[in-house]
Amino acid sequence: MTEPAHLPSIDSLLHYSKCSSTLVDTFGHELMVNALRQTLGEARQTKINISEAQIIEKCRNLLVEWTTPTLVPVINASGVILHTNLGRAPLSEVAYQQIQNVAVSYNNLEYDLDIGKRGSRFIHAEQLLLRLTHAEAACIVNNNAAAVLLVLTALAQRKRVLVSRTQMVEIGGGFRIPDVMRQSGAKLVEIGTTNRLHLSDYENALREPAAMVLCTHHSNFKIVGFTNEPSLQEICSLVHQKGVLIFHDLGSGALLDTAKYGLPHEPMVQESLQAGVDVVSFSGDKLLGGPQAGIILGKKELIQKIKKHPLARALRPDKLCLAGISQTLLTYLTGKAESEIPLWQMISLSAQTIHQRAVLWKENLGCGDIIEGRSMIGGGSLPDESLPTFLLAIHAKKPDQFLKTLREQSVPIIARIEDGRILLDPRTVLPHQEKLFLESLKQVLLNWKE
Repeated sequence: MTEPAHLPSIDSLLHYSKCSSTLVDTFGHELMVNALRQTLGEARQTKINISEAQIIEKCRNLLVEWTTPTLVPVINASGVILHTNLGRAPLSEVAYQQIQNVAVSYNNLEYDLDIGKRGSRFIHAEQLLLRLTHAEAACIVNNNAAAVLLVLTALAQRKRVLVSRTQMVEIGGGFRIPDVMRQSGAKLVEIGTTNRLHLSDYENALREPAAMVLCTHHSNFKIVGFTNEPSLQEICSLVHQKGVLIFHDLGSGALLDTAKYGLPHEPMVQESLQAGVDVVSFSGDKLLGGPQAGIILGKKELIQKIKKHPLARALRPDKLCLAGISQTLLTYLTGKAESEIPLWQMISLSAQTIHQRAVLWKENLGCGDIIEGRSMIGGGSLPDESLPTFLLAIHAKKPDQFLKTLREQSVPIIARIEDGRILLDPRTVLPHQEKLFLESLKQVLLNWKE
């Protein structure tokens, strides 16, 4: 054993053996030297005898720890379709292919191929959006929070904006409408009460000049009981009589009617525009089923003003976002959303198909019970709404530890606990991950010790 007082030099360790050379080849000389310095420093502090082989092994562990990606694919067996913590909507295969095509090549992000000069990235996907929604113009930014901030800043800075108290929402991560309005410079004017809003509230508030009315969709909560809110069309009619703009923060961004799949009707983008709103914004990675983005639609002169605002540059989408959004929109335009977009594939799965998969899981694993359950939509869309499903329930005396073991797999598995049982929902396990899911789960069960 090497005495701490006589630890080998970094140079000698770099030439210690083939193992050192292999680590240098794999992780690079500089990172290897850093690992050696840290390991030797710890050895000096602890004054513990350590061999050269042990030093190299500690370095290997450090290098693996430093270079292992923190953002990795996971298998979602939780039954939450739009799981915010798991990246919301998985992309379709065609969207992924288009992103890959653009990523590995140069592209015409801001180059006009017709005239051979600089162009605008804002044109990408715009025509697809206009065909799908019949809006006059469109603009894409990096998420819907950015879209709300940009619209308010570009169209209502230092001006009064009316917001109902029934719509003072907070979404994940502490994003609150009042906070965003303060950042935009718009002057918040609260109207109505927590549970009831009337057209007269707008009329009274509009006796003083205002730039805009902001309507925010209740995408992640419900107001029930003694409640009232005028329809969007009624609000638009009144507001426009006063010469004031109306902006609808729709959030979830449904282009298909969710009622078709046994869910309550989620307000659609097309319906907002038909109701007469001047500007509407929504997310790209919720019910649209694409990559993270904020999509702004509306009157041409307003969208042009939004695009020209300096903040638009800071919030603009990159080439990969635009490639993914464009292909996702094309899938809708060609009528293939239900068959190609994973979100809609999962929503449209029949209970019979899910039951068959659960039975196959049970047979493959040789354990568990098949029970009825519910799959949640999630992702700040259709609050508290769910779809009937069948679950594979596995009994474990230490369910929390079992879930931790599932998360420690090479591709982590995310499940949930209910009544002390591990519940696994076939609806949200993607077909291309199912084989690995079953192999990993089988191995965990084989090694599991209560």
